[in-house]
Amino acid sequence: MASEKIAQVLEQLSSFTLMDLSEFVSEFEKKFNVTAAAPVAVAMPGAGSAAAPAEEKVEKTTFAVHLAEVGPNKISVIKVIRAHTSLGLKEAKALVDAGKGDVKEGILKDEAEKIKKELEEAGAKAELK
Repeated sequence: MASEKIAQVLEQLSSFTLMDLSEFVSEFEKKFNVTAAAPVAVAMPGAGSAAAPAEEKVEKTTFAVHLAEVGPNKISVIKVIRAHTSLGLKEAKALVDAGKGDVKEGILKDEAEKIKKELEEAGAKAELK
């Protein structure tokens, strides 16, 4: 059972917002010259634990369309890139001239597949990441 002092501190902390707690941890670390991350790292499960398989079951929700190869029709590829991004002509051309790179990141699978299909129709090779 926690002492009365600890119970009072816990009661006060329970009324803090996340911003308050973040500031509290920062100030606590400065005052006592400690890092809150050290105890957490010790408590984390090892590589062979039951937590690892649970992470593998999580379905990916966001994707990136990666330009793997431009192909012979650079202008068409630039047009597709510009249609699906906020890149200007110069930036889209630089991406195509580099020959590879991420066209768009953090998008849903349907949109990523649509962009990939259009890039391939323009003669490029693209992949989802």
